[in-house]
Amino acid sequence: MAKHQLEFIERSPDDMRARAAAFYDEIRRRRTVRDFADRPIPHEVIADALRAAGTAPNGANMQPWHFVVVTDPSVKQQIRAAAEEEERAFYGGRAPQEWLNALAPLGTDAQKPFLEIAPCLIAVFAQSHGVDADGRPVKHYYVQESVGIATGFLIAALHHAGLATLTHTPSPMAFLSKILGRPENERPFLLLVVGYPAADAQVPAITKKELAEIATFI
Repeated sequence: MAKHQLEFIERSPDDMRARAAAFYDEIRRRRTVRDFADRPIPHEVIADALRAAGTAPNGANMQPWHFVVVTDPSVKQQIRAAAEEEERAFYGGRAPQEWLNALAPLGTDAQKPFLEIAPCLIAVFAQSHGVDADGRPVKHYYVQESVGIATGFLIAALHHAGLATLTHTPSPMAFLSKILGRPENERPFLLLVVGYPAADAQVPAITKKELAEIATFI
């Protein structure tokens, strides 16, 4: 396999500390938003965020993901209608009471107006396998892990650019494949709502676990 020089920039310990602290300060302000403005987003911002997502580590470099960017109002309307149908079933009996109790402090329900109001939806698809030039299947490895990491990169990139996001996972999500015309080797992984927060947007008063609760240093 051909190789090329690693593009690695070594930092001084002081620079590393400053950069790590600055990144934490920025990313800790990321919050899931459910109230969006309808202001349009520059296309190149979404494109570069997707390029960043595409650099994520993944199994055997198969890059088993596909991102569908939806800005067409009629398509967003179809997605909202289908998502709310699944959500009504979820809140109306499909979800166990324990799950509903956990969601209660967040104030969520079956109504998802943000799917139409937000200027951009990004449907993330996971490819169970690839297809070569002759139409034969090509095995993919660690698909869930790979797509999850890429989605994390995407969320961080959009936040860094100055946009708010919401990870939406109505279950099941097969309607996304149908509405967006995706092939059989792809299945919906997540629907990412992207835009500017509404001027009066509020978020739940929640806290994150302290470092000692989420990490062990040995």
